[in-house]
Amino acid sequence: MIVIAHDYKKVLTVEVASDLVSFDSKLTIGALLYEFAKQYPDEIIIWCHEKVKEVLHLEYIATSFPHNRWVLSYHPYGNFFPDAIGYVEDSPFIHVNKKVPYPTWQMSSYVGAIKAQTVLLTDLKFWNATDFDFCLNVIAKTYQPIGLFCYSDPKLVNEAVLVKVPKASYKQLFTFVNQHYKKTWVYLLMLNLLLYEKKFPVLAFLATFFPSKKIVSIKEIHFEYTPSVIDLAAETIDVIIPTIGRKTYLYDVLCDLKAQTHLPQNVIIVEQNPLLDSVTELDYITNEEWPFAIKHIFTHQTGACQARNKALPAIESKWCFLADDDIVFSNDFLKEALKQMVHLKVEAGLFSCLLKNQIKTNVIVSQTTIFGSGCSLVSSSKLKDVRFDEKLEFGYGEDTEFGMQLRHAGTDVVYLPFPEITHLKAPIGGFRTKFTHPWEMEHIQPKPSPTVLYYRMKYYSTEQIKGYKTSLFLKFYKDQSIKNPFLYFKRMKARWEQSIKWTIILLQKNEV
Repeated sequence: MIVIAHDYKKVLTVEVASDLVSFDSKLTIGALLYEFAKQYPDEIIIWCHEKVKEVLHLEYIATSFPHNRWVLSYHPYGNFFPDAIGYVEDSPFIHVNKKVPYPTWQMSSYVGAIKAQTVLLTDLKFWNATDFDFCLNVIAKTYQPIGLFCYSDPKLVNEAVLVKVPKASYKQLFTFVNQHYKKTWVYLLMLNLLLYEKKFPVLAFLATFFPSKKIVSIKEIHFEYTPSVIDLAAETIDVIIPTIGRKTYLYDVLCDLKAQTHLPQNVIIVEQNPLLDSVTELDYITNEEWPFAIKHIFTHQTGACQARNKALPAIESKWCFLADDDIVFSNDFLKEALKQMVHLKVEAGLFSCLLKNQIKTNVIVSQTTIFGSGCSLVSSSKLKDVRFDEKLEFGYGEDTEFGMQLRHAGTDVVYLPFPEITHLKAPIGGFRTKFTHPWEMEHIQPKPSPTVLYYRMKYYSTEQIKGYKTSLFLKFYKDQSIKNPFLYFKRMKARWEQSIKWTIILLQKNEV
């Protein structure tokens, strides 16, 4: 391993295999790191502040790179960019949980590690920046969408050392937003700073109108890894399928599972029927032979959240495929999905799930901001302490909220474009009834729906919520009948406050 210690402005020492070596002190921290990557392409390179060097968890770092997609960093006391970055980005990568390995492009010079061969896959021009923190964030933000796995990881150090860390200026913030987001977000950032913080950094704002060093879109990067030897017998799978009124569609899903080249051990079906005198309609479960055990749970309670929660304790296998009752997949889906998960060392994978004739636009393995409860494969060990939030039953966002639970428990969610699933989007079951939320009886209807705002208030930063509010107000203006901007703002403010009220009720409901 190579350890590069610095004082944020310049490199102070470089150790290769614990031996101090000479270096070109005229180079920036990033440029020097790149030079050592060229000299030692098979090494792991660690950067840290000089005071952090003594608390590096070297044993952990040595085993933390199963392949060259990884870059790890940690800043125990915040992030380089101010919280105002939340006005711009509505994603899980902004409000970072510092207690667990957490996916984020927000990197820090405090401490970090990367494989030298990964450094060499990136463009040298990114490493030449004078400010090392800005350099690291630009690299992560540029390469994360095309396959770099970026994490804040507290395990990089044995303990946190109190060190004053650099913070981005408003000029750096606006420059970064101008480089990595659509131009609209520069204006929205300024608007939000003015609205919510009464700040008007006019010079930083105006600087974005001068010829800028716009980040060139990088289309592809080829990560390499040695495929793992997989003992499929040890990679057992259970499948969870909630169903209601889709007997024929569910049968087709079971037939797809029956044809798998790697068979599941158990298929856990949660059948819902709200009619109190009803019994199961799934006669084929017992009338036909299946090459796996079927655990059938019948309930009069409806709702996908509670149905999946009833199934989770019944998992016995190493992996769990969270499926829907109206999907189609090839006979090698489970085998190929497992191979990808094991090779990539991924513990929660979201697979491409498109409608018939829908064109796939994302074919890159990458960290994702979403989760799908009908198209995901998750390590069963990661499902022991998470449950679908039943406060969101019959609403929106339960999948997203479940994904946030996984991330905050230290499990990243990675999008895998292949193998793929087709979603038939079957008609609703014959005995389903419309659920009425209590806020639907209000004279002033909340906007957005409280179930949409719920996970944001639970997991996102204050700035992200305020930024979402501004964007919602602006986007919705063209879609409603009130064209007087003053009346519209007054009405939307009332609807937003109504949504906040009901979201807080949801958050406080049945708290323990």
